[in-house]
Amino acid sequence: MSATAPPALLRVAHLINALNHRLGTGCAWLTVPMVLVTAVVVVLRYGFDTGAIAAQESVMYLHALVFMGAAAWTLQRNAHVRVDIFYQKMSPRRRALVDLLGTLLFLLPICLYLGINSWGYVAEAWQVHERSREAGGLAFVYLQKSIILVLVVSLVLQGIAEIIRHGYTVLGLTTEDSQHG
Repeated sequence: MSATAPPALLRVAHLINALNHRLGTGCAWLTVPMVLVTAVVVVLRYGFDTGAIAAQESVMYLHALVFMGAAAWTLQRNAHVRVDIFYQKMSPRRRALVDLLGTLLFLLPICLYLGINSWGYVAEAWQVHERSREAGGLAFVYLQKSIILVLVVSLVLQGIAEIIRHGYTVLGLTTEDSQHG
């Protein structure tokens, strides 16, 4: 292994990490408009006794993007919820093995299940260009439903990056710290 260029698999992992980092940080910034639009909805409702269905629905769209669009970035940053009773005391190699097995046995199968079961749901919404059922609602329900597939694809890609990264650590080819980026 050369000090200047990482092996091809690690380059793939770094590329996936960069992609999910951009997606995740972009989605994280959506919390600002989400809060602002929520404030407008509240002011309109309680200050002026009027509703804003499109604004309320846009908050749902933003919320979905924030959580589903940033899920892979959260995984990449190891910021997901975890019970660390045993994990924190393990060696980096053993932690990498636990993470590798978790990715192979849980993350990827759940993503596969979610992808298979949501494909028809999303495709049908696109086929009819599904709109809000509410008067004054948004005409882009099919886009909102597509966020499910963004979640699946980004998590599968991040799972591949995690398999590469943890595999190198388990094999003793590199350390966990040298692979983040």
